[in-house]
Amino acid sequence: MIEKLFHKALRQEETRKALSEIRAAIKEEELYWEALEFFGNGEALGPFLLHEDAKVRKNAAALLGDLEMEEAAEELYRAYQKEEKLFVKSALLWALDKTNPYPYMEELLKRYDYLRSEEVKEEEKKHIREELHALERILRKDGESGRHIFSGWNQKYAVLLTTPSNYAKLTADKIRAYKKGATPLGVQAIVDSLREITKLRTYRELLFLVALGRDIGIEDGPKALGEALADSKLLQLLERSHEKGEAFFFRLDFKSRLTLEERSRYLRRAAAVLEEKTNRRMVNMPEDYEFEIRLYINKNGKIRAFLKMLSIPMERFSYRKQTISASIHPSLAALLLELARPYLKPNAQILDPCCGVGTMLVERHKIMPVREAYAIDIFGEAVEKGKENALAAGMDVNFIHKDYLVFRHNYPFDEIIANLPLRGKRSKEEQDAFYEGFFEKSQELLAQNGIMVLYSNENGFVKKQLRLNPCFRLYQEYLIFEKEGFYLYIIGIKK
Repeated sequence: MIEKLFHKALRQEETRKALSEIRAAIKEEELYWEALEFFGNGEALGPFLLHEDAKVRKNAAALLGDLEMEEAAEELYRAYQKEEKLFVKSALLWALDKTNPYPYMEELLKRYDYLRSEEVKEEEKKHIREELHALERILRKDGESGRHIFSGWNQKYAVLLTTPSNYAKLTADKIRAYKKGATPLGVQAIVDSLREITKLRTYRELLFLVALGRDIGIEDGPKALGEALADSKLLQLLERSHEKGEAFFFRLDFKSRLTLEERSRYLRRAAAVLEEKTNRRMVNMPEDYEFEIRLYINKNGKIRAFLKMLSIPMERFSYRKQTISASIHPSLAALLLELARPYLKPNAQILDPCCGVGTMLVERHKIMPVREAYAIDIFGEAVEKGKENALAAGMDVNFIHKDYLVFRHNYPFDEIIANLPLRGKRSKEEQDAFYEGFFEKSQELLAQNGIMVLYSNENGFVKKQLRLNPCFRLYQEYLIFEKEGFYLYIIGIKK
């Protein structure tokens, strides 16, 4: 197939289309390897880089990039030097980036400095911006735009710690702050010691507030948003928080009701304005960013802006080397176990019958060290990944690949802790049967006055089993996420 399409291009029969079809075809792995073998060092594609049709030149460059042919780098660079069409120059650079740009770094840096210093015509701005992006991506590989080192540990910041709004106070009570309070997004506070904040386990993300200075709504358009971000203290915040002085590579993320296409278009335009207004001290690089500008719509329909700095070392959950799709987020596990703290026992023997990768057990151990821990899961991959995570956490856990409902043990457990599995493809009847078996087995394995800490979105099945098993007593229930119906249950047993 590849050879047939290539000869079609050679015969000048819809050359542009033929090259485009080759690019589409090699998305299949088998055809990708066929193309690599057929084109060899890429020499056969070289003449197309000088074709009279600019779009043919662009497609040929893109194909060489797709195939990542290092041997073609010199030819791509020579074509880039000769190219006069701006939209083709950026395509040549993207291809060069995927092959071998390193011999040409000095000249590429000169071109980059030239483009930044030149006045650009309005009709050329889009293509110049694309070329600058491609150059920035390449130069970053050579250390011309290195990673930033965060240095603002003892500065004062207005921050947002995202957490379930019902329990924001739990996290707020752990913070020393000049001012703090709960919001629908979590805990908002003014702090002067980020080291303390980065050690807290019960929030999901650390965001920095960016005051826009004026009210901006979606209807004001992306240009107004980009200008508002540029006029804010966003860049100043970044500069005062880091040692290095290179450009700040960012991405924009918008939590809104716009369609994906509308949102992408809106954010690209806003980002372009922010780049221009900051003289490219801030550069939109969604595929390789260190900073994320998070945008939300408040209840009045106005945009609120926050900054997430990936440059801040976060080691709270460094033990979590492995995950699976069903894994609970460690910050949520930490929050759930913090709520359960009054019922936990020191030096307890604990069991997680649906352990996944072990997150609930590790976070339980962080709250209060345990004597012995057992972890069971029917999914073998999860068990293996859990072993790696427990080792990284320095926790001794007995992992068992088994169905909890047939598990046996010589002595009972003080605590059973579980993030119970979602229904998934199970029928309602199958899920009901699972909960019946789970409570029956747990009654067998729990010690006198033992407790269960269960996280579930099957409130009806949990309450049914509590009615049917009078030996269990519901000590507490916490509604964690109202929309999805997730609860935390603290359940005791008397035998």
